Amino acid sequence: MRMSHLIRAALGACILAATPALAETQLKIFVSSQHQPDVWRKMLDAYEAENQGVKVVIETGGNTSEAQAQYLNTVMSAKDTNLDVLMLDVIRPAQYAAAGWTTHFPDKDLSGYLPAYAQANTVDGEVVALPAFADAMFLYYRKDLLDKYGIVPPKTWEELTAAAKKVSQGEGTAAADLQGLSFQGKAIEGAVCTFLLPYWSQGKQLVSNGKLTFDRQAAVRSLSLWKSFVDEGVAKKNISEVATDDTRKEFQAGKVLFAVNWSYAWKHFQGPESAVAGKVGVARLPALGQGEQSSCLGGWEFGVSAYSQHQDEAKKLAEYLSGEKVSQYMAVNGALLPTYAGLYQDPEVVKSAPWFAEALPVVETARARPVTPRYNEVSEIIRTTVNSVLAGVKTPEEGAAEMEGRLRRVLR
Repeated sequence: MRMSHLIRAALGACILAATPALAETQLKIFVSSQHQPDVWRKMLDAYEAENQGVKVVIETGGNTSEAQAQYLNTVMSAKDTNLDVLMLDVIRPAQYAAAGWTTHFPDKDLSGYLPAYAQANTVDGEVVALPAFADAMFLYYRKDLLDKYGIVPPKTWEELTAAAKKVSQGEGTAAADLQGLSFQGKAIEGAVCTFLLPYWSQGKQLVSNGKLTFDRQAAVRSLSLWKSFVDEGVAKKNISEVATDDTRKEFQAGKVLFAVNWSYAWKHFQGPESAVAGKVGVARLPALGQGEQSSCLGGWEFGVSAYSQHQDEAKKLAEYLSGEKVSQYMAVNGALLPTYAGLYQDPEVVKSAPWFAEALPVVETARARPVTPRYNEVSEIIRTTVNSVLAGVKTPEEGAAEMEGRLRRVLR
């Protein structure tokens, strides 16, 4: 009898010991590999500490929006239950919601966020994702070199060309490896923004109310501008092979005078492995001629997979990561632009990235890429055409004509 009691007691102890493991909820979140998953990990550790019984695992993949989307499209198409929360490029929430790949946040109020992100995450009045961080394209420049030659940050692309040539001539052989300008010429999503920056600067829209409003001459001028940088030696000959993080790495290594890139690059430029730490300035992107200075709206969002087996827990995690506390932490420690307007004047944020104090107007006026259910096709047409022109396969005139014809077939 005594032995049976001991056995029952031992079994009970085993069950109690196993309970925490059985009760633990494991969530898996997909985070872009270029957006500092190590810094997000700190916030996830804090979340786990506040939510006993929840374990969050990060899965990373792809250093371009296309690579990430290709992977996530495959996972979602297969109705895979492996992922719970997805970090999505700002152009994706509407697409994923339309495909039924993400679940909604019916009671979520987005009025506290920057308006552009409230709009990007709302489809037909339904909140389909939550803002992760804001973004826009900026012009990074070597402040030390511009100061040396008495050059102010350029407000037009023509001024940038002149500045690049002046520095190159002044530095002589010391500037043999110094590129005047680096931007995204590879056939990636960034090349869509490359095309649109000078196109928008001319006061043109590509799509209005879902209808194509293409201006061929404006497109020719846009493509001609970027090709001129190659032809005049301001950008390197193989710029058609350059992706977003290539631009970041080359500028960080001290090999670029001006760079078009997103906000995440700032932290890298100030890091211990940077050759340009303390020598970097940030400005609005230049205009084309007498046009308007324009930037491309970026940013990333958190969606909850419709196939997650932990819907409530996944939504709770997404709301935490989209909160003001996390937005402030990621701004200070990851140089990711906040999704809350008030944080642009936060003392800690401004101390860690002084230029953030002047970034809000740029983010608020940055333009969104064309809004259309067929955006994937629109993106593919633009980025492959930009790439072909920069590679010298097509002239700007041929590229603009082909772009218009293909876009008209997609957006009738």
